Amino acid sequence: MGNSLQGRVAVITAGSTGIGFGIAKAFVDEGASVVLGNRSEEKGAHALARLAAGDRATFVKTDALDRAQVDSLVDGAVAKFGKIDIMVNCAGGSDGWALVGDLSDEAWLKGLEWNASTAFWGTRRALKYMLPAGYGRIINISSIEGKIASKPMVSHYIAGKHAMIGLTKATAVEYGTSGVTCNAICPGPIETELMQDAGAQVAAAAGITYQQFMDDFAADCLTKELQTVEQVAGMAVLLAGPLGNGMTGSTFNVDGGSAPF
Repeated sequence: MGNSLQGRVAVITAGSTGIGFGIAKAFVDEGASVVLGNRSEEKGAHALARLAAGDRATFVKTDALDRAQVDSLVDGAVAKFGKIDIMVNCAGGSDGWALVGDLSDEAWLKGLEWNASTAFWGTRRALKYMLPAGYGRIINISSIEGKIASKPMVSHYIAGKHAMIGLTKATAVEYGTSGVTCNAICPGPIETELMQDAGAQVAAAAGITYQQFMDDFAADCLTKELQTVEQVAGMAVLLAGPLGNGMTGSTFNVDGGSAPF
């Protein structure tokens, strides 16, 4: 598309690895400045080195499960670049995997907070700056599991991603005439660093190998193959750029045809 994001400023939670980093790289390639949030300073430094974007990329140590830190991430971006045009709520995950009958209260609540509350906090803080400017793009990274439920042991993740889509639609309804759009991307299975770690643990809890776990995901796709970070990043660029004006309150699948809607 060629510098379609020239002069734009994007904040990306969980932006130092996996899908978040892929989106950051695509945004930088399109001319944007990016602010990456992540819990690990080491991963943040590595991400900045890989981006090689100079003053157009910065890292802020951020635990997305801490509302105050999410607020500071957004505020810091505005303090550095003078505005925020794009908010990508990419943080998400779950732990304490178990079937519904055995799932702990702690795991359930953390799953909802990790996926839905983090997106709410990022959205709410970004709106503080986007609404007076009359422009903004909010992109929530949900999942095909936000539309369907295809795997056992992850009900808290599934519920959190469904809630993220509900938040997306509600935000779009409330701010449709403000110049701010809000959409969700629903990726299918992607073998990121997070997937390699969490997926292996979920597979073990389910009594199968990690390879079987990933093969099952690929088998669910019409394409019979896993998706890529670059495919998700391409969709994010579309939604974040000038062609995204007419898209809001929608969910966009990048799932190889896994979800039926």
